Amino acid sequence: VQADGTDGNCVTFVLHDEDHTLGNSLRYMVMKNPDVEFCGYCITHPSESKINFRIQTRGPLPAVEPFRKGLVDLMAVCQHVLSTFE
Repeated sequence: VQADGTDGNCVTFVLHDEDHTLGNSLRYMVMKNPDVEFCGYCITHPSESKINFRIQTRGPLPAVEPFRKGLVDLMAVCQHVLSTFE
């Protein structure tokens, strides 16, 4: 993961070897946070397997915090689905 951005609360994360599966589900989890003003992602090109994932927060909250929380929450949801399935 690379993080680009001069402002701490507006950052674009570059996720390598990922596609819409992670991008859309992570975007959903991050947008549940009321401190997130904007969250979106794009696939740079169909032949490249990387995502530009952008987060903009309100106030002094750094963008990396909702990114981490979104990943943790998504892992918890996946664990719950897996345990329910088994």
